[in-house]
Amino acid sequence: MGKVIAIDGPSGSGKTTIAKLLAKELGFGYLDTGALYRAIAIALREKKVAPEDNDDKIKRVFDNTVIGFNNGKVFLNGRDVSEEIRTTEIDHYSSVFSAKRIVRDFLLDLQRNAALNNDLVIEGRDTTTVVFPHAQKKIFLYASDEERARRRYFQFKEKGIDITMDEARKNILERDKRDANRDIAPLKAAPEAFLVDSSNLSVEQVFKKILDFLRTDP
Repeated sequence: MGKVIAIDGPSGSGKTTIAKLLAKELGFGYLDTGALYRAIAIALREKKVAPEDNDDKIKRVFDNTVIGFNNGKVFLNGRDVSEEIRTTEIDHYSSVFSAKRIVRDFLLDLQRNAALNNDLVIEGRDTTTVVFPHAQKKIFLYASDEERARRRYFQFKEKGIDITMDEARKNILERDKRDANRDIAPLKAAPEAFLVDSSNLSVEQVFKKILDFLRTDP
């Protein structure tokens, strides 16, 4: 097993940006677990699976589904879906389906296997508590609701997705509620995680703060 740096936190806290910067700086591999759940959401929706459908129907889709992640791109049965996964619809369904144990179990080994022969920076909800509970370093990144909504708004606008600031905030708060209250692997900070509030910090400041923690904390 390689070294693992796990970054957890709510939507819009800056996990992806910081994880990519750290992976590049340290020469580690990078894994975005959220992208995997989004790819799963695409696979299930393309097969007309609804959130209320039973596990048997979901399993039949999984029996013919291969998810891959390489160089920052996510693949569904060999198809690059890196852009398809970044929509408000898939954002919603990835959160809804991720509350199902069969979905989380399907992706658990894939995530853990990524670190078998590689040093890895992994980011996503429950990475510090469930996926890699024994990670060498754990970070919990968070920010205010207003700041996370602002980031989500501009993220969607840059991709040409029409959304209002109120819709972005509603999206963030609904996601928080689902993630924090689900029965399986709810969003929470690991007790030993290094907590970073990015609300009023630049990307550079957050990056330096975390890099200092990684380099000085035993």
